[in-house]
Amino acid sequence: MDSQGRSIPEITVKAFILGVVLSIILAAANAYLGLFAGMTVSASIPAAVVSMGILRLFRKSNILENNIVQTAASAGESLAAGVIFTLPALVIMGYWDGFGGKNFWWITIISAFGGLLGVLFTIPLRRSLIVEGKLQFPEGIATAEVLETGQEGGKGVWIIAQAAIVSGLFKVIAKGVGLWPEAIEGAKGIGRTIIYGGSNLSPALLSVGYIVGLNIAVLIFLGGAANWYIAIPICAALSDRPVDTGTVDWAYSIWSTQTRYIGVGAMLIGGLWTIFKLRSSLLSGIKSGLQAYRQLTVEKAEIERTEKDIPMKWVLILIVGSIVPLFLVYQAFVADVSISLPMAVVMLIAGFLFSAVAGYMAGLVGSSNNPISGITIATIVVSSLLLVVLMGKGAENGPAAAIIIGSVVCCAAAIAGDNMQDLKAGRLVGATPWKQQVMQIIGTLSGAVVMAPVLMLLYKAYGFKGMPDAGPDALIAVQANLMASVSKGVFAGEMPWTLAFIGMGVGAAIIAFDIVLEKRKSTFRMPILAVAIGIYLPLELAVPIFIGGIIHWAARKFQKRWNTPSEQTELSNRNGLLFASGLITGEALMGILLAIPIVILKQYFETDLPIIKHVWGKTMPYGGWLGVILLIGVAFWLYRMARGNTNNN
Repeated sequence: MDSQGRSIPEITVKAFILGVVLSIILAAANAYLGLFAGMTVSASIPAAVVSMGILRLFRKSNILENNIVQTAASAGESLAAGVIFTLPALVIMGYWDGFGGKNFWWITIISAFGGLLGVLFTIPLRRSLIVEGKLQFPEGIATAEVLETGQEGGKGVWIIAQAAIVSGLFKVIAKGVGLWPEAIEGAKGIGRTIIYGGSNLSPALLSVGYIVGLNIAVLIFLGGAANWYIAIPICAALSDRPVDTGTVDWAYSIWSTQTRYIGVGAMLIGGLWTIFKLRSSLLSGIKSGLQAYRQLTVEKAEIERTEKDIPMKWVLILIVGSIVPLFLVYQAFVADVSISLPMAVVMLIAGFLFSAVAGYMAGLVGSSNNPISGITIATIVVSSLLLVVLMGKGAENGPAAAIIIGSVVCCAAAIAGDNMQDLKAGRLVGATPWKQQVMQIIGTLSGAVVMAPVLMLLYKAYGFKGMPDAGPDALIAVQANLMASVSKGVFAGEMPWTLAFIGMGVGAAIIAFDIVLEKRKSTFRMPILAVAIGIYLPLELAVPIFIGGIIHWAARKFQKRWNTPSEQTELSNRNGLLFASGLITGEALMGILLAIPIVILKQYFETDLPIIKHVWGKTMPYGGWLGVILLIGVAFWLYRMARGNTNNN
C-alpha cells in the first residue's frame, strides 16, 4: 500500500520481462565467473540498481516492482553456482563427451527442477528464519537499503556500466588481441625442489576479493600460499622432475595430481562441520515454521498481505511434481528402479536438509560466503557410499549417479540461500512473499534455460582443467573437479587418501582455532571453507583476490581516518560494490562472447586467439608489465570509488 492506502502493483509486465532478461544475463555471467575463478558472488544489489535505472524510463514504477525484478534476476545467478559446481564434473570424468545432444536437456531438467525445489523447501522456513529469527541476512538488508534510495538508480547504473566497459575491454585486449597476457607467472628450481610465483591480471578477481572483504581474501591467499610454498616444494623434493617439463608445468603437475587433494580433505571436513554446527538451530527453525503454518490453518485467521506465502497445499503439489521428473532422470542414468528410487529419496531428504542449512547460513554470513560447495561435497560423499552398497564398488555409472544427486541438492541449496535474502529484502520494503516466491520460480526457470548453451559454449572454447586435453586457457572449474575427484575416489580408489586425510587434519585444526577466535569474540575469523578453497585454487587466482581484499580494507581505513559522515560512507560503500559488480559482469560477459569466435576459429580454421600471435608470430614484449600497470590503474579506480571523498572536499 502507498501513503494513500492504494495497492501498489508488484508483478507487472515490464517487471516480469526485465526480471527474466536479467536472470538470463546474470546466470551466464556467474557461470563463467564460477568456472574461471572458483567463486561466485551475489547479484541482488546490481540487479536492483539496474532495475531501478531501467524502470525509471517508464512513467510509472515503484519500489515493489524493483524488488520483484531483483528477486527474479538474482535467482539466475544463484542457479548458475549450483550447476557449474557439479555438472561439468560429468565431462571431466569422461562420462559425458560434452553438453550437447541429450545432455543439453538433462542439464535443463536438473537445474530447473533442482532450483524449483530450493524455492519450495524454504517456504516453510520463512517465518522461523526471517520473521521470528534474529538472523541478519546482510545482503537482504543491503538490497532493501538500495531499493529505498531508488533515486540513485540512474547514477548507479552508470557506475556499473562504466566498470563493465573497462573490464570488458581489458578482457578483449588481453585474450582477443594479446597485448598483454592474462596471467604473469614463473617458477625456479632450487636443488630438488621448486618455488613458484604469479598472479592473474583480472579485474573480476580483484572485485571478488573486494566483495568478500579482507578476512575471507586473506584466508584464501593463506590457503594458497600454504599449498604452493609448503606442500608443493615438499612434494617436489620427494619426487623426480619429469623429463622435458618446464618448472611452471612441474609445479602445476604436482598441484593437479597431489596437493590439491589436501584442499579436498579440508572442504569435506568443513562441510560436515557446518552441518553439525547448525543441527539444533535447523531443527528448531523447521519445527517452529511448521507449527506456525498449522496454527494459521486451524484458526483460519485472515493473513496480512505481507505474510502470505504460496499455500502449503500447492507447495506440496509442486514438490511432488518436481520429484517425478528427477526420478525419471535417475532412472535414465542407472536403468534400475531399485537404485533410482533410493537416489530420489536421498535427494529429497538431503535437498530439504541442505536447503535449510543454506538458508540459515545466508542469514549468518550472506549468500556470497555461503559454503554451498562444502554442503555439496557432503552430499556426494554420502550418496557415493550409499551407491557403493547398492551398485558395487566398481560400478561404471556410480560416480556419475552420485554427481547427479549432488547437482540437484547443490541447485536447491544455492537457490534457497538466495531466496531467503530476497524475502528478507521484501519484508523490509513491504513486499508480498507469495509474489516474490512466484518470481523466484520464474527467475530459476529462466536461468535454467540458458545454462546448457552457456556450458556448451564455454567448454568448446576453453575446456576444463583436469581433463587430458586441457589447454593453457582451460577454465579451472574448481568445484566440478573436486566433485569428480571425490565421487571417483569413493568408487575406484583413485583419490590419494593420505593427502585428503592430511587436509582433514588441517581442516580440524583450523576449525579448532576458529572456535577459540569465536570465544574471544575476535573480529577476525577463520571459516574453514575459505582456507580450503585457497588450498585448492591455483595461487595465481588467489593473489588478485587478496589484493581486492586489501582495497576493501584500505577504503574503510581511509573513511575512518577522515571521519567520513555515515551517509557518505554508506554511499561510497555502495558505489564500491556497484563498481566491483560491474567489473565482474563486464569481464564475465566478454569471456562468454569471446568464446564464440574461439569456437569458430578452432572448428573451421584450426587456430585460436589472440590475434597478435598470428599477425606478429610472437607475444608482445613487456606485455606482462603493461597488463600489471593497467590492472593497478583499475585497482586504484576501484579504491577511489569505494573510499569516496573526505569530508573536507
